[in-house]
Amino acid sequence: MDKFSLKNVTGLTTIEVSQKLKTEGYNELPSEKKQSILQTIFNVIKEPMLILLILSGLVYFFLGESRDALMLLSFVIVVVVITIYQERKTEKAIEALKNLSSPRALVIRDSQQLRIPGREVVREDYLIIKEGDRVPADGVVIASSNLMIDESLLTGESLPVSKTEWDGKQESKHPGGENLPFVYSGTLVVQGHAIVKVTAIGIGTEMGKIGKALQSIPEEDTLLKKETARIVRNFAIGGLILCVLVVTIYGLTRHDWLQGFLAGLTLSMAMLPEEFGVVLMIFLSLGAWRISKRQVLTRHTAAVETLGSATVLCVDKTGTLTLNKMMLMSMVVGNDQFKFDDERKKVTEEKFHKLLEYSDLASEKDPFDPIEKEIKRITEKYLSNTEHIHDNWKLVKEYSLSKKLLALSHVWQSKDKRGYVIAAKGAPEAIADLCHLNQTEVKQLEVQINEMAIKGLRVIGVAKALFDKPALPGQQHDFKFEFVGLLGFADPIRATVPPALQECYRAGIRVIMITGDYPGTACHIASAIGLKNPDKYLTGPQLNQMNHLDLREKIKDINIFARVVPEQKLLIVNALKANGEIVAMTGDGVNDAPALKSANIGIAMGERGTDVAREASDLVLLNDDFSSIVAAIKVGRRIFDNLKKAMSYIFAVHIPIAGMSFLPILFKMPIILLPAHIAFLELIIDPACSIVFEAESEEKDIMSRPPRNLKEPLFGKRTVALSLVQGLSALALVFAFFMILLYRKTPEIEARTLSFVALVITNLALILSNLSWSRNIFKEILKTTNRALWMVLILTIAFLILILNLPFMRVLFHFSTVNLKGFASAMVVGLISVIWFEALKIINKKIK
Repeated sequence: MDKFSLKNVTGLTTIEVSQKLKTEGYNELPSEKKQSILQTIFNVIKEPMLILLILSGLVYFFLGESRDALMLLSFVIVVVVITIYQERKTEKAIEALKNLSSPRALVIRDSQQLRIPGREVVREDYLIIKEGDRVPADGVVIASSNLMIDESLLTGESLPVSKTEWDGKQESKHPGGENLPFVYSGTLVVQGHAIVKVTAIGIGTEMGKIGKALQSIPEEDTLLKKETARIVRNFAIGGLILCVLVVTIYGLTRHDWLQGFLAGLTLSMAMLPEEFGVVLMIFLSLGAWRISKRQVLTRHTAAVETLGSATVLCVDKTGTLTLNKMMLMSMVVGNDQFKFDDERKKVTEEKFHKLLEYSDLASEKDPFDPIEKEIKRITEKYLSNTEHIHDNWKLVKEYSLSKKLLALSHVWQSKDKRGYVIAAKGAPEAIADLCHLNQTEVKQLEVQINEMAIKGLRVIGVAKALFDKPALPGQQHDFKFEFVGLLGFADPIRATVPPALQECYRAGIRVIMITGDYPGTACHIASAIGLKNPDKYLTGPQLNQMNHLDLREKIKDINIFARVVPEQKLLIVNALKANGEIVAMTGDGVNDAPALKSANIGIAMGERGTDVAREASDLVLLNDDFSSIVAAIKVGRRIFDNLKKAMSYIFAVHIPIAGMSFLPILFKMPIILLPAHIAFLELIIDPACSIVFEAESEEKDIMSRPPRNLKEPLFGKRTVALSLVQGLSALALVFAFFMILLYRKTPEIEARTLSFVALVITNLALILSNLSWSRNIFKEILKTTNRALWMVLILTIAFLILILNLPFMRVLFHFSTVNLKGFASAMVVGLISVIWFEALKIINKKIK
């Protein structure tokens, strides 16, 4: 190839390159116009939840409660900062793809070899690529020597593919497949070297097409975000209506419109659900932290809740279900077989020593190819310090793979220089051809190969020859080869995958394997891990013959998709989504980025994944362990479960707070709740309670339930009814308690104080009761190790006691002193408000 490069390739001239750069542009992906910080801030604060938070803060300012107002507005600032940070990170997906597609390049121009930035490569440039290089553009191979390229970034195939020289006629195809003359931008040369003529740059490359697809996929709001926004809107409308009603009633009945306006603002404070935004932020942020403890990094916090709703998990085989490395599993010599089921077992027979010896001689000294790496590892492990290792031999010649013969040979000269030793390895049928095996021997070999292939092994044949003439022949067939044996390699499955897969099935989650590998390999892996329907599959070519509706129908019971290309992965994910599924997709390569972004939850591999996959994903598996996905799903379900309880509690507790603000005005009674009381209830207890619910452990059956139904809202009819009854019963008891106190001629300030105590205890009782909708408050919940719960209970009671006993606090809250009997009666009222719900739990448990 070196002679060819010097004599036959002069490359483009400087003038030609300059002209092409002007007309065709640089070898890079076009960047999207970035939003300014001010534009991003505006887009964030126009969200309904944040608007309500800001309005609530302004209400506190107008009422003179500047500390409470600043606290609310600080929450707004935190949300804005986090959102801006997340927005900026999503832009890095295109940047990562751009950087990956522009490595340094060695080109021939004006008959000189030049090292230039990859972005300066132009169409019709001549590239020199060699082992370890990242290909900077798409092209065709003009001349090569034993060229093998890892195209897993584009195809998902775990093994590198060999390349041949272009015949000048063959048209470009999709990446993947052996002995094709096409190379693609972003792929990695693992063996050999070549001269390549560039045919496409930038957006015109296969990687560029992926980048374009990545840009065109719109971001979607999660179901929870949409539903929460709807709930907040409804609360805001209800609060506004009641606020107007209170101002009107107060002004007409008491003829004090200013006080009526203040009373209306107080009620609006009681109704405005500023907790929803805070609670959602706290749950998702702490949820991301909890998931990170299970080796899963959260890039978009909204995906935390969606993860628990996943109904389908699309898994890329290489590096996700498997270890993405080749391991020697068995050796066959004649009729004898040696299995590496336990590497502590010694290889004692000389025949297997010979097989390893010649396998090593047929490999590179410092290999980059995964199969050759494994051969070297095993040879050094079992044959070190033996006569089978030949570090002092000299490599004289290499015979590379070709279209006609899928085998390569290395010619060695020993230290004593007595002739040549030739070692060959390659496809078993090619090695059999080199050895001129007779028909009986070929049939026997085919039986052995089939037995190994059924087990999902990649089979390599090995041969040896001696040659004592001084001039080496021009082709491998001129040597008299002797068949040595077979090597069987496999990309082993992760040990944690089968049990994790079964847990997915128990949780009602369907698992689909999407891979660029052949159907036989995919089916074997599927069977080994326990995937359902391991014998049914669809291939990429079959997908090409289907329309969207056919695919939607077929995909309902097909769990294996083999030999697919990136566009087809995206089609599969979109077909599942069209069928109403919540799709989680794992992947590690550039080829997975569009599907990762389109999926409801994109999960990238952290160890082996590319920057592009990580930046396009919602979650990143830091340890690439499939079982971590299941752990994350469990956490996601727990988060949604607890979030639902917290939201229900907030809904329920707002009823007595709003009611105790509204009813006294309606019935011309003394005002009970003042702004300071609302601030205490909402800005101290409620956010703290959200932390309590977030910290609560999951229910025992959380991974035995089916995924959340897509049509089931966060606040379904049953949940709303339950929260409504809880809130109304609490309101009825506390308001009745207040009326009884007034009826007994209790002073107004004392009645207000005792009613407030009852309302605080009711609040705490609602927390305890809603922590679990199956466990009893007295039997199990009070035995909990939830430290946040105990902290809230103790601090709330302690702060309440301080308010009642410190004179300046009593003045601030407009309270009086209370005796022990009055305090105890208020506590009893608060606890009675949830007794009925505890009885309902017991009844439900008995029914089940």
